[in-house]
Amino acid sequence: MPITLESPIEAVLGNSKHATKFTKGLGLRTVGDLLYHFPRRYLRTADLSQTPQLHEGEMLTVLGEVVRSVVRQHTDRRTGRPAFRVETQLKAGTADLQLTFFSKSQRIAEWRRGVLAPGVRGVFVGKAGSFRGEWQLANPQMVVFGDPSDSENAAEAADNQMAVEELTELFPIYPLTAGLQHWDVMRAVRFARQVVEDVTDVLPEQLRETYAVPGLRDALDLIHAPHEPKDVQRALHRFRFEEALGLQLVLGRRRRALQALGTTARTGGVHHLLEAFDEQLPFTLTKGQAEIGEELEAALAQPHPMNRLLQGEVGSGKTLVALRAMLRVVDSGGQAALLAPTEVLAQQHYRSITAMLGDLAASGLAGGLFAGDQEQTHVDLLTGSMTKTQRKGPLSRIATGEAGIVVGTHALLQDQVMFDDLGLVVVDEQHRFGVEQRAALTDKAGTPPHLLVMTATPIPRTVAMTVFGDLEVSTLTELPAGRAEIQTNLVSLVEHPAWISRVWERVREEVEKGHQVYVVAPRISGDESEQGESDQRDFDADGNEVKAAPAQLSAVDEVTAELTTGPLQGLSVAKLHGKLPAEEKERTMSAFAAGDIDVLIATTVIEVGVDVPNATTMVILDADRFGVSQLHQLRGRVGRGGLHGLCLLVSHAEAGTPARTRLDAVAQTTDGFALSRVDLDQRREGDVLGASQSGRRSSLESLRVLRDEETILEAREAAEALLEADPDLATAPLLAERVTEIEESASADYLEKS
Repeated sequence: MPITLESPIEAVLGNSKHATKFTKGLGLRTVGDLLYHFPRRYLRTADLSQTPQLHEGEMLTVLGEVVRSVVRQHTDRRTGRPAFRVETQLKAGTADLQLTFFSKSQRIAEWRRGVLAPGVRGVFVGKAGSFRGEWQLANPQMVVFGDPSDSENAAEAADNQMAVEELTELFPIYPLTAGLQHWDVMRAVRFARQVVEDVTDVLPEQLRETYAVPGLRDALDLIHAPHEPKDVQRALHRFRFEEALGLQLVLGRRRRALQALGTTARTGGVHHLLEAFDEQLPFTLTKGQAEIGEELEAALAQPHPMNRLLQGEVGSGKTLVALRAMLRVVDSGGQAALLAPTEVLAQQHYRSITAMLGDLAASGLAGGLFAGDQEQTHVDLLTGSMTKTQRKGPLSRIATGEAGIVVGTHALLQDQVMFDDLGLVVVDEQHRFGVEQRAALTDKAGTPPHLLVMTATPIPRTVAMTVFGDLEVSTLTELPAGRAEIQTNLVSLVEHPAWISRVWERVREEVEKGHQVYVVAPRISGDESEQGESDQRDFDADGNEVKAAPAQLSAVDEVTAELTTGPLQGLSVAKLHGKLPAEEKERTMSAFAAGDIDVLIATTVIEVGVDVPNATTMVILDADRFGVSQLHQLRGRVGRGGLHGLCLLVSHAEAGTPARTRLDAVAQTTDGFALSRVDLDQRREGDVLGASQSGRRSSLESLRVLRDEETILEAREAAEALLEADPDLATAPLLAERVTEIEESASADYLEKS
């Protein structure tokens, strides 16, 4: 029976003692899985005649012959007990290299000396280091070639010898599991490439020629056994293009399906709230606000749903732009809903919108869209902490359509919330909501509503989907008058532990000037986080998680007690977090806004939407536990009243760590769009098919949005051309199958609902 990509992996592993490590340890079930198990990087095979060019700590792959091996005894410095090391001299090309293997057992050391007998040849992989003026590899991984005349080991020796015959200047380093070494994977892959048949290519030949990508079989050979770096790049370009094309085709078909569904065009004309609102504005719209307002009006007037991202710096006026779009929908006889991630933000939006509308916002029993001679609409708030009695009026007005604008939290998603004619959904800080939650709200509309998502710092998934083309993008680049510069400083307690005293002195100085201060902590009390919040996760270049050192993190309750009896004694200090009763949260925010509280110690509930012009300083404790987007959002709470802002990032993060890199980036720029690229580079794309942002690595196999932007745009161009000429992909049946697989996968649920 011929071996194909769909054949079980056992077809090429045979009776290998490592078979279960491939299937269970690496999760490889088929021959195709094995061939798509790509090296994560490559090491150069060292030419040891060039030892002056070696560098301490450099990973090397060395092919050589053992000259001699000796066992030496020494004392383990940590335990004081006897220990052993095998010192092996290796002849590699025209130079010698010492290999050193450490062992606690003399028996194991003697066994290793026997394996590394004079005349034995092998491949050794390890970090270069110098010892007594000579280059050495300490505890390298190795594969040796035994004596083929030894019948017991003849098959293994021959297999090892064949594997090394393909060794080139680039030695592949594969993702491994316990008990497997790189050459175990190399041997399996080499044999699979030799015997596999019917390697069908999903990319049509004409497409490969147009975009200069190699065929599948060639690409597999190039990525597993490259002769030079250009081979690897050619292969990777092919696999990245293939992956991008599949996603672009899915997204393109979904966009077409969404447009085919149709929706109610919101062209205005029934009422004149937007016109009245613009007339009473005490300022002139910025050029960007006016231009994007026109973009949104044009999109709302289309008979297919708008699916748009509105991004802009903190304070650029996104809420004003969104409100004008909501009024356009209300003028068209429909309703608009604004979904906010927290009660604090929902209440802030409610207050802000009603304040901006003034007399245009109906209240109490003022009635529907007409109250006397004045056009009005009800603006209602709906949150989870409202009592049944408090919810009764808003629920009734939402159901009858009397409430033109509804602001709420997750409470808007509940089954008992029924809209009369939901025409526009505005989602603020959309990364705080899962796709299913957004869909639960949009599903309340009779026809698909228009969708506008807003963010001040495009987070990884937002940037990813922007590049992949799922969202149309509107960008506010100007800041309205009155926004002041924010200075951000990193306070490293690793290098300067005493600086924390200066932080609290600085807080007192600001209060003495008549200003107010935020102090932000990552925990509520003990190790309790805000609901839905999680610490930023960091990863190294190979995608392995970098675990933060165990530490007692700052918590609002404990910090409040410490500061009020210590450095900030005598000041008016209050705390705010999500576990407090709704009335207390509202009372605290109102008191802070009124200037009655000097220092507000809070969790991330004040991340967005909170607007206190007199607040000039923010101290973020354990700042390394927050992501770039959160840090940028948090510091945007200060400098809002024309007064210069100060943000102090307090951290124990070590220099050179991803966390420290993140903090340095935030301290160096206030450009949210530049920071979004830093965020994306650190966190990768998230699951572009819709998984939540936190707690997961990217679902993408080969693609990285920043690195492969050009490839993704090429794939989008190719996908559009294919779909324009052949919407069903009848002329590319294998590609059509691939697209169907993606569409039917569990992850593609996102594309159905987004």
